[in-house]
Amino acid sequence: MQEKRISRWYFGGVASSAAACLTHPLDLIKVHLQTQQEVRMRMSGMMVSVLRREGYLALYNGLSASLCRQMTYSLSRFAIYETVRDMQSCQNKGDMPFYQKVLLGAFAGFAGGFIGTPADMINVRMQNDVKLPVELRRNYAHALDGLFRVWSKEGLKKLFSGATMASSRGALVTVGQLACYDQSKQLVLATGYMEDNILTHFLASVFAGGCTTILCQPLDVVKTRMMNSAEEYRGVFHCLTETAKLGPRAFYKGLVPAAIRLIPHTVLTFMFLEQLRRHFGTVVVA
Repeated sequence: MQEKRISRWYFGGVASSAAACLTHPLDLIKVHLQTQQEVRMRMSGMMVSVLRREGYLALYNGLSASLCRQMTYSLSRFAIYETVRDMQSCQNKGDMPFYQKVLLGAFAGFAGGFIGTPADMINVRMQNDVKLPVELRRNYAHALDGLFRVWSKEGLKKLFSGATMASSRGALVTVGQLACYDQSKQLVLATGYMEDNILTHFLASVFAGGCTTILCQPLDVVKTRMMNSAEEYRGVFHCLTETAKLGPRAFYKGLVPAAIRLIPHTVLTFMFLEQLRRHFGTVVVA
């Protein structure tokens, strides 16, 4: 009998939060690029603009909301996916087929996306605040302040503005990250040339990050526009229509900064997750 360690249900949220602390400036620049009505600036220009207007600390605007999002959205999807996967693996004495990982990832991501929508909306608003004129800024003190003010002034329904897009994006992100990471790691280990070590984790997570970026970028753009809007869009399809008027490239606005942010975030998340699992995971008999 061989012993192995599996993740505790909250490890995914902790790992994602740690990764978010390092990649938050890239996420902020991505949001600024996506909320441009016309393409006026590229990534480097946007970063310079933020630094000139607000200083270096502005790159961490909305960090509390980002962490709140990770501890709702990412914690939920990782908890669902890894708990069910580990249960199935123990019962079947082997790895799940890829199609089952995809279905499980889609379900876990959809649920996590819905749960994390309020924090996600506050995250987008706080990151985008520095672009607005001073008189129009929302100036949320932190994530909880933002959640309370939206709930009290705009209603509970507004907290879940863009929930459909956030849930759909969550499904695609989880398929790209968790299902593709598990499968690529399994295939790498099956070759017999590599062991379950940090290099394998790095290669599998880079592949997963690339898949995730391509899958979710169109939905990410629409989700960001809806969450940052006041009353411009009547719904998802109206937002899709208005975005489409800007041309097909509008759906991939900010693709490079999205990849620059999402791939390192995916790599760091799985690096942290594997270390948490290795040192603090639950021991089971395989």
